[in-house]
Amino acid sequence: MKMYEKHECKTGKSANRLYKIGMFAAMNHITVKTLRFYEEQGLLMPAYVDGENGYRYYTMNQMSDIHRITALKQAGFTLEEMKRLKDNNNERKFLIKKKYDLLAQIAELTRMIAVIDGYLLNEDSTLETPVLIKTVPAVTVAASRRRIHTYDDLFRFMPEMGAEMERLGCECALPEYCFTHYLEPGYKEEDILIETCEAVTEKKEDSEWVQFREFPEIEAACIYHKGSYNDFSKSYAVLLRYIEENGYEICGNIRESYIDGVWNKEREEDWLSEIQIPIILKN
Repeated sequence: MKMYEKHECKTGKSANRLYKIGMFAAMNHITVKTLRFYEEQGLLMPAYVDGENGYRYYTMNQMSDIHRITALKQAGFTLEEMKRLKDNNNERKFLIKKKYDLLAQIAELTRMIAVIDGYLLNEDSTLETPVLIKTVPAVTVAASRRRIHTYDDLFRFMPEMGAEMERLGCECALPEYCFTHYLEPGYKEEDILIETCEAVTEKKEDSEWVQFREFPEIEAACIYHKGSYNDFSKSYAVLLRYIEENGYEICGNIRESYIDGVWNKEREEDWLSEIQIPIILKN
């Protein structure tokens, strides 16, 4: 029997026996007021209305309709959604859409909880900022790969790359966005293969030292790091623990983005970087 089928008054079989509204409400553990509300909204009509005194009567068959309305309420359906479901010819498609709406809400709530967890993790560390999940937009970059002897060589490599970009006529994008990838697995103390990228407004002709690439939008777990690059391991420890404990997995190259550094800050403790790790939720 469909949820919104109109019932006629019948006698004889127990399934079609008529019950006064008060009795029917008590049988279903709801109030008379609720039944009248369902009638007003067109969700559940009485099987029979006495024309002389206006008494409402229901049948046993309509109990399944009550149970279904209750189930839809528990599933988060609003009154308007129940009305639309009544008029929808493809009930399965409607229910599937509602399911995915609820899953989207769960994902958003999970993201919000993750932000709170980031602050809670921060309480146990010496870091000044929490872990954040954010979307890093697609970007056009000038990129240069080089094998460096130690991490200190970055300070010599980056100005050389900047000079080559200037020769090619590059214009840096605003806000500025510069980051480094480490292209080989594991941590290395020396002989490190890196790729340094600088966001630009448009591609230019590739040269021997600089090539132009497009990076797609990513979802990333991020944390700001204040101070020396030698202390990056502390930030990485918090960030990686956060990813593991919140059901994410790494799905791309880690980015170390340099915001303030030796080029504009005299004191090492004023250097500011952001570690960005591309992530997806585990299946």
